[in-house]
Amino acid sequence: MKRGKTLIALLVGIAALVAFTVAYAATKMPEQDLVIDTKDVFKEKKKAPVTFSHTKHKALKCTDCHHEYKDGKNVWQEGQEVKKCGACHKLEAEGKVVKLEKAFHDQCVNCHKQFKKDKKPTGPTACAKCHPPKPGEKPEKE
Repeated sequence: MKRGKTLIALLVGIAALVAFTVAYAATKMPEQDLVIDTKDVFKEKKKAPVTFSHTKHKALKCTDCHHEYKDGKNVWQEGQEVKKCGACHKLEAEGKVVKLEKAFHDQCVNCHKQFKKDKKPTGPTACAKCHPPKPGEKPEKE
């Protein structure tokens, strides 16, 4: 009888810890949209900056996007500092690190295409749906 109560108390404690951890992590994720404007890498951009919504991506794990690779393994963990993508990805590829434009497109567009292929709700895959026209520029045809 005592062993059963101890087990129940332990399970309730673990459940509470998990709930608090998830709640804490949810408060750490930015709720406002982020404008991805990589002027530190691209001196002259072909396309306008992209607005990214963390809220629309909350079903994903943080490590689906955030990463830091060591020996081919993503060692970044939730709660660690999030570096700007341009801190590692530059205008051109450097060794195994792909160039910034490819990194964004591989990460974002390929994920959206995979969700579309799997018939899951997803975001845009066309350029103009992420990159609005620059001021004075005509919208792209799709």
